[in-house]
Amino acid sequence: MTALTSINPATGETIQSYPGLSPSAVEEILQQADRAFTAWRGTTFATRAATMKAAGELLRRHTETYARMMAQEMGKPLAQGGSETEKCAWVCDYYAQHAERFLSPEVIATDAAKSYVTFEPLGIVLAVMPWNFPFWQVFRAAVPALMAGNAVVLKHASNVPGCALAIEELFRQAGFPEGLFRALLVSADQVAGLIEHPLVKGVTLTGSTPAGRAVAAKAGASLKKTVLELGGSDPYIILEDADLEPTVEACVASRLINSGQSCISAKRFIVVESIRAQFEERFVQRMHAQKVGDPFDEAVTVGPLARHDLRDALHEQVRASVQRGARVLLGGTIPDQQGAYYPPTVLTDVKQGMPVYEEETFGPVAAIISVKDEAEAIQVANDSPYGLGAAIFTKDHERGERIAAEHLEAGCCFVNAFVRSDPRLPFGGVKQSGYGRELSIFGIREFVNIKTVYVK
Repeated sequence: MTALTSINPATGETIQSYPGLSPSAVEEILQQADRAFTAWRGTTFATRAATMKAAGELLRRHTETYARMMAQEMGKPLAQGGSETEKCAWVCDYYAQHAERFLSPEVIATDAAKSYVTFEPLGIVLAVMPWNFPFWQVFRAAVPALMAGNAVVLKHASNVPGCALAIEELFRQAGFPEGLFRALLVSADQVAGLIEHPLVKGVTLTGSTPAGRAVAAKAGASLKKTVLELGGSDPYIILEDADLEPTVEACVASRLINSGQSCISAKRFIVVESIRAQFEERFVQRMHAQKVGDPFDEAVTVGPLARHDLRDALHEQVRASVQRGARVLLGGTIPDQQGAYYPPTVLTDVKQGMPVYEEETFGPVAAIISVKDEAEAIQVANDSPYGLGAAIFTKDHERGERIAAEHLEAGCCFVNAFVRSDPRLPFGGVKQSGYGRELSIFGIREFVNIKTVYVK
């Protein structure tokens, strides 16, 4: 049983240590979740909706508490933690309102007297979640699963155990049956056993591409459904006719979401050469204006990275890229101060073969890539193993929509706006960014039995 320790990344101080669960304790939790599922699947959508609305109200009531918890455990600036909590409440309300319609039987005309499709829950869904959005990632996976009639067990990232237990308690207080949602304080090497467990019927993971491969392989061997939301190196194309002021504002906002620690934040800025100098000047100015510091300071927009090893890995990507010819326009050095801080950093003259071109950069580092025209911009944007999000900036809306809809290899493509998740829209990627979808009608139908009923 490995203890899980919560450490404040801004100070390095230990917040609390939590004992890991024994195999027997895990088994009891899974048995309890299965019993809760058996009862929950028979409830009406009205009952489920009322309970989920109660969860949303609790989130709104305790927004400040949860925001402070996130700031303490993984360094999220306080205002961003508040916004994350409010978004969780939104997804609760959304599925409370729409789940019944999304899962209503669909009549299909055939030669039968009656034929239709029903959507039935599967059982226990294992959610393996990361630390960067410690509430939102959990809620966007758990809420549709619960509204579909499933149970959920959470294996959260080891550095946010306090958030995991707080979410479990929130669902309990909202009135969900005891055991229907449980947090499992276990180590990463216990995940394989959980996937293999006969009571676990599906797995949803948000995490790195290597983690996705491992989970997919293990789940595939057990013939269990998976949804994988993995890494990203989102390209933002800035065409020659882009309105630069709002474009730069959106680009900076996206790059610095959660201090740059977001799979759907902008990472590669692909700029047509004719406006490159103007873009760089404005972009650097706005990045430089950001306040880095204590996440409990309301004025701070960039907090520490979640761990020192993550900060050091990011810096190595920057250092290796500069060694191969990239130029530093801003930042690029580890500050001489306590905490896992890294400054907003801008690199230009970025080319193939550099880590910031080839890899996901999980922190406030922007890579500027110059291209001659639209065709080259599209080629560079798609020149990545990832395909999560992408954005195009142009005054010609039809042009932007054409590129987004027809040419970019990504699961989410935005025009003149930065990529974000929305409960009303499906979310997920292609290529090494994963498969399956979260949110909207598509997300709630991932962990159900899509059953054909045929009556002669």
